[in-house]
Amino acid sequence: MKTGLGATIVRAGRRLLSSLPALFGVLVFTFLLMRVLPGDPAVFFASGPNAGKEEIEQIRRQMGLNKSVPEQLVFYLSDIGHGNLGRSMMTGQPVLKDLRERLPASLELTFTALLIALIAAVPLGVVAALRPGSIVDHGVRLFCALGVCVPTFVSGLLLIYVFYYLLGLAPDPTGRIDVFTSLPPQHTGFLSIDFLLAGDFEGWWAACKQLVLPAVSMALFVIAPLARITRASMLVSLGSDFVRTARSIGLSWRKVVVTYALRNAILPVITIAGIVFSTMLGANVLVEKVFSWPGVASYALDALLSSDYAPVQGFVLLMASLFVLVNLVVDICYGIADPRVSIE
Repeated sequence: MKTGLGATIVRAGRRLLSSLPALFGVLVFTFLLMRVLPGDPAVFFASGPNAGKEEIEQIRRQMGLNKSVPEQLVFYLSDIGHGNLGRSMMTGQPVLKDLRERLPASLELTFTALLIALIAAVPLGVVAALRPGSIVDHGVRLFCALGVCVPTFVSGLLLIYVFYYLLGLAPDPTGRIDVFTSLPPQHTGFLSIDFLLAGDFEGWWAACKQLVLPAVSMALFVIAPLARITRASMLVSLGSDFVRTARSIGLSWRKVVVTYALRNAILPVITIAGIVFSTMLGANVLVEKVFSWPGVASYALDALLSSDYAPVQGFVLLMASLFVLVNLVVDICYGIADPRVSIE
């Protein structure tokens, strides 16, 4: 058992090392892309275009823009090697500190949305596969098509209009917690967990209510690919020889579907879930803006609009690193679901 665990750790380490060239490429590409964007960030942070030349030059020196691009790149890579992502001109804080404070909010929202999507998509895909061509199957496919067609910010605004404005069931869409609730001691950064650890169930309920609408807005958009891949994989599994053999020896239909068909059909779903999670984490900026959610995506968008280089570069590096980690976790889950699959 220890040997198998050690081998798994070694293989995971190899996978992480093999991803370093890709991360380096992301760093260089993002750095060069930010430098070719129009606009001068020094002018923006120098109180507008009417600022004096001395003030602008001072800010350019603070941001390192007075050096050549190759020199800037060398200094930037050196700072990254020492764990320094730079300082944000918007907040005046180190980018690493800003990302550390905002990342739990984005992770909590993304995990909750993915959980809701999986709870809804897997049963829908299974039911549609069990009755192909039926009204249920067509209904599931129509629901998936609508989920893809409606943008997340539109569904978010509709949910706010219905459940907050018309019905009054949802709280104000103004962040992770309302102004009348005291924050718990921070242990994980996930408010729903920190409130439970503090034994504050009223605060936990308030945090959950704030989380529901933005999570559902994101989940509606990703239910479609998860349900479709579940349906397609189940159709393949149900037509396989091992399913026909299981039915021929008299096993119950429930056991055949759950134990044999669904277990083999879940492998592609794990892959899509990993891809969807990575996409949601970086692309939930519209949901964060609609619901005033203090996540890393809205932070990066604000920095991009103000030509603040360091936060955007830090955000892209963070997303690339998380993408690598998510792919590694997906491979490990693959090996757990199907021991024949190697992490390599």
